[in-house]
Amino acid sequence: MFWFLLLAMVVVVAAVTLAVVGGGDEGPLPEAGPDHLVDPLPLTRPIGRADIEALRLPLAPRGYRMADVDDVLGRVGAELAERDARIAELEAALAGAQATTVGGPDLFMKPAGPTPAGDPAPAPEDAPAPAPAAERAPEAGTRPSAPGEPQS
Repeated sequence: MFWFLLLAMVVVVAAVTLAVVGGGDEGPLPEAGPDHLVDPLPLTRPIGRADIEALRLPLAPRGYRMADVDDVLGRVGAELAERDARIAELEAALAGAQATTVGGPDLFMKPAGPTPAGDPAPAPEDAPAPAPAAERAPEAGTRPSAPGEPQS
């Protein structure tokens, strides 16, 4: 029994070796050509999430082909840097527009005109306070009143 199993194992090993090396009419196993990246990343528009999800990198004997991976990562990195710069530019423009709109000279002034209750609006902080009645200039056509004289 031992000799039979040993002989069967030798026959199986020889058959596998001949199939791999090429002991038949077909010759050895055909050499597989290296996979190359068929770049599905669009050249005419920015890369989107669906483009990255559809990307399939070619395999090499020890993983992925480094040159193809480097090319894809370089392109994605360049587009991300471009987008980051554009976002920063737009945020700066928005902040400038908001600063000019919000930070005008009357930022802390209260609106003029009557309040919703119908009362006149209080005077702004920068406006001079009204003068007391004694210090006011006399109106045209009236004479100034003397101290102690009743006002009309």
